[in-house]
Amino acid sequence: MRKYWIIALCCLSASVHAQQDSSDVFDYSKFGDAEGVKRFCTQKVLNQTPLRVVSIGYEQHGSFTMPDVRFSNARPETETYSVNRVSALRFQVNVPVVSTNRFIWQLGASYWGSRFSIENPGFNLFAKSLNENTMTSAGINTTIFKPLDEKRFLIIQGSLDANGVFQRISDVTGQAYTFSGALIYGWKKSEKNMIGTGIARTYRAGQMIHLPVLFWNKTFNDRWGMELLLPARGHLRYNFSTSNILQLGFELEGNQFLMDLPNSKNGTVFIQRSELKPRIMWDKKISGFFWLSAQAGLRYNWRFDVMDSYNARNKNQLYFSSQLSNPLYFNISINFVSP
Repeated sequence: MRKYWIIALCCLSASVHAQQDSSDVFDYSKFGDAEGVKRFCTQKVLNQTPLRVVSIGYEQHGSFTMPDVRFSNARPETETYSVNRVSALRFQVNVPVVSTNRFIWQLGASYWGSRFSIENPGFNLFAKSLNENTMTSAGINTTIFKPLDEKRFLIIQGSLDANGVFQRISDVTGQAYTFSGALIYGWKKSEKNMIGTGIARTYRAGQMIHLPVLFWNKTFNDRWGMELLLPARGHLRYNFSTSNILQLGFELEGNQFLMDLPNSKNGTVFIQRSELKPRIMWDKKISGFFWLSAQAGLRYNWRFDVMDSYNARNKNQLYFSSQLSNPLYFNISINFVSP
């Protein structure tokens, strides 16, 4: 019996020795180097406000005056009107079509419909049309986020909008459309800091312009951060928590709107509308991916020029210009956000 134990121990020793020898000569290079896998940066920084997938909101401006409204081409005298309020419905959707660590592509649609309540518009066709119809901006958009590596990225954005004071669907002609876009090249310095610069074609100032842009999202600590896309918007952010966020900043928004106006030079005019909104915003998680957003601030009139021609810039193409007074406004929306 003792002899069998000795033989078993010798076999076990030989087996262990053989395994050690085989591991010493095994070629691990066949499995590749884990450190050689290419990594890509993400599109967000820590504690950033959540990206809205679907947003439905209501906005209202307080009362203000609309001076210097021209009566007609035959009667160049102007009139001043009181606007009791502007009520607006706003809708936005952004659906991810492709979402991988190498490429993110979103398609979206937006709607912005403003109703002007003008006191006693009388026989002025411009004031009457604006009072009876909705100033509408509706369109489609696309956004591409392309990380190049762990530090560098590209953002490509484009939108096509139909804008006008429409009485019927047949009023939407080729001159109602505007195209905007932006190209940004950037660097993600860390999970708390990403910055980029580029160029944009935009109608936010009421007329088409090309200008440089600065993109900068930065989280300073667990509470404070900023989110900038200058000159379009910029906000300082304070996080009570990851689901309760307060922001202070501004947004510039606007577009060019077509209006049929028989008493004008060409039978149509183009309203170049632009608004600067200094504001405070509060975003709060309700449940799951549903958030409530509320904002309040000042609607400052950047431009309200009515032109005779599409994309007009010259003073001899100006039908009239109104220096709208500046009311307070509020906006409230329900949003479905991305994880």
